[in-house]
Amino acid sequence: MNLSPFQPEFRVAALYRFCRLDDHGSLRSPLAAFCCGQGIKGTLLLASEGINGTVAGRPEAISALIERLEAIPQLSGLDVKYSSAREMPFHRMKVRLKREIVTMGVDGIDPTASAGTHVEPSGWNALIADPDTVVIDTRNDYEVRLGTFAGAVDPQTRSFRDFPAWATEHREELTGRKVAMFCTGGIRCEKATAYVKSLGVDQVFHLKGGILKYLEDVPEGESLWRGECFVFDERVAVTHGLAEGEAELCRACRMPITPEERKSPKFREGISCERCHDLRTDEDRARYAERQRQVERAEALGLPMPIGG
Repeated sequence: MNLSPFQPEFRVAALYRFCRLDDHGSLRSPLAAFCCGQGIKGTLLLASEGINGTVAGRPEAISALIERLEAIPQLSGLDVKYSSAREMPFHRMKVRLKREIVTMGVDGIDPTASAGTHVEPSGWNALIADPDTVVIDTRNDYEVRLGTFAGAVDPQTRSFRDFPAWATEHREELTGRKVAMFCTGGIRCEKATAYVKSLGVDQVFHLKGGILKYLEDVPEGESLWRGECFVFDERVAVTHGLAEGEAELCRACRMPITPEERKSPKFREGISCERCHDLRTDEDRARYAERQRQVERAEALGLPMPIGG
């Protein structure tokens, strides 16, 4: 784990495992009680296909949670990426039951049986530098906008549910090529590569541990990553060494915005940004303004934030 110069208050764990978890419903209440008792916040998703989530807490609390999860036979062998945060990056703890732990919406895709070949971060640069390799960013458009690998294809999806249609449409362009796919932490690619293989594409690879592991392991001077990596918590984005980035969230549309975009005349803290300003009514902006006043008051008094997270 790459430690930042500051003394981190919280450890963040992004975790997942695809496995057969028929009794996932019975795990919800005990896990929620354990996390709340340990002061852990974030989200865990449970489905018959496994577990997925990102949580944060004191280092000893996160270690205790991972130990507890690893003790469940089906979950042993979790894929976990750790990083640090100066402040708690979540507002509450949620344990949810889902149909899928990452929603693609296609039946019959089993990453445990047919995912692409894992490529360690140390071997990723050579793979994507090969001119015969098609590099595909499987994340959504707003994530890609903040950063991606040099030369990567952006499918411009607004939801992971859109990816199968895009892949099917471009199947002929992928057939006979090496296809290298990546995502934030690795979980989305488990399904994306399995789907692309189901289309008859044979040489399919994906970045093990995702962008987060690459940014942790690969020195910035050797990196082919450009920009910041969006993360689904209050840090908004991270960069090389998993240091917190400069992007922030527009509280009106929940989309990431860069320091340059904050200079737009349509940007107002907590109320609007250039992307959503013209899509909202005056009534919407008045409501957001009142919420922003409540946020600023809570910050001044040290109270819990009156916003989701």
